[in-house]
Amino acid sequence: MRSFTHVAAVRNNATTSVGPARVAVSWVDVGAPVRAEIIVMPFQRGGDSAHEVTLGETFPVGEETWRFADLDMSSADDWEVTVRRVDEDEVMDPPAGRLCKPARLLPYGPLEEAQLQSLEAALGARLSASYRDWLGRTNGAQPETEHHISGIPFTLLPERPLFGVHPEHPPFDLVHAQRVYRDPWLSPDWLVIANPSGGLLVVSASRTGDEAVYFVHELDLVGPPGPAVSVSRQRSLVAVAGSMWELIGRLTPTEGADLPPAQILPPAAVAESSQDEDGQ
Repeated sequence: MRSFTHVAAVRNNATTSVGPARVAVSWVDVGAPVRAEIIVMPFQRGGDSAHEVTLGETFPVGEETWRFADLDMSSADDWEVTVRRVDEDEVMDPPAGRLCKPARLLPYGPLEEAQLQSLEAALGARLSASYRDWLGRTNGAQPETEHHISGIPFTLLPERPLFGVHPEHPPFDLVHAQRVYRDPWLSPDWLVIANPSGGLLVVSASRTGDEAVYFVHELDLVGPPGPAVSVSRQRSLVAVAGSMWELIGRLTPTEGADLPPAQILPPAAVAESSQDEDGQ
């Protein structure tokens, strides 16, 4: 039976019904060409199938043919794929979505488990799982250029990196940052992980299972310091990412505000691009 739906939007981490099946997208790649892996999950019979397609290519959904028609991204961790049922003699509209630029961060290098344990002892707190994993792989990171998250009033600067273990350079050191940025304003239940322009980025140091990254605006970092005021100040914390890895995915170079449009490459260009990648 032919489905009545002819176009559908599929967001990251979600599924969408397209008549005879549900559709999800496991990943997108904004390289030349733009690609995605589309998962088709039939309602009735048959197993799930995965289809790696470039923008403009088609894939089967039961007895129907659908096309990867567009991609619109606000960040590497927030995007929407448009799929469209292909009708006979259909002329495809050019894509209108925009492609984000991935974060350009320079990690300082990995930390060993002993270093992470020493850090937790110095902080007097256990690091949340996602932040601990990220920190162990990077020891913090310096942005190559200014970065932001759309709609959140802060800018991460090269001279204000994501903190790590750098006792030899206190302005970039996580332990030093708590004395300078946290202790006057927040309780030890929180850990300041960056001091961007516009406020502070923090993670929980006390709530088990809380992997989120929060932002506190610089306008809330006013008034007398001390624990009595910190309780009300903590109510102003805004969650900006569900985990440290999601934060990295949402960070976008500020220069990327004018995002490049998605483009469908002709088959010859796709083949040439693939040959170039194989030759590297």
